Amino acid sequence: MTIGKNFLNLVMIACLTVIIWINLSHDAMALGGKQPPINELAPQFILPTNTGDGDISLEDYRGKWIVLYFYPKDFTPGCTLEAKRFQQDLAQYEAKNTQIIGISADDLDSHQDFCDSQGLKFPLLADVDGNVSKAYGSWLTGLSLRHTYIIDPDGILRSSFLGVRPAIHSQEVLAKLDELQES
Repeated sequence: MTIGKNFLNLVMIACLTVIIWINLSHDAMALGGKQPPINELAPQFILPTNTGDGDISLEDYRGKWIVLYFYPKDFTPGCTLEAKRFQQDLAQYEAKNTQIIGISADDLDSHQDFCDSQGLKFPLLADVDGNVSKAYGSWLTGLSLRHTYIIDPDGILRSSFLGVRPAIHSQEVLAKLDELQES
């Protein structure tokens, strides 16, 4: 009986130690890796886009808010729902001086087909080697993870969303954007 209590106490102390260590850790981690720090410059990128504009960089949108969302794969149910919700709310984003940009590991042809079939009017960027997804801590075994970042007009990362639920995500992002723009 005493051995059982001692073991249980040891397990509880070990668990508490791990919890405290995680909470005191300075670098935020997510399933896809180290997250870029909030309130610092967002990681820069240049990637090809399906819009026919060649490459797009973060700098191209200086002066605008950016909703940069990473997603696993064109034409999958969750990714399609998330993209359609952003498209459905696009006028609200535009009224807030905000550009939606989607990134996945799919190639440009897939992005173009996806936009055409779903009526998407915002750029999708092809991160086929995953370098940008990795810079944002959104890469796992060959796919971008479902993460979203809000970047302000000065290129500062202001918010991140890691456990995204596609059906309501666009409304969550709009609410956060309102909060950030009011402060």
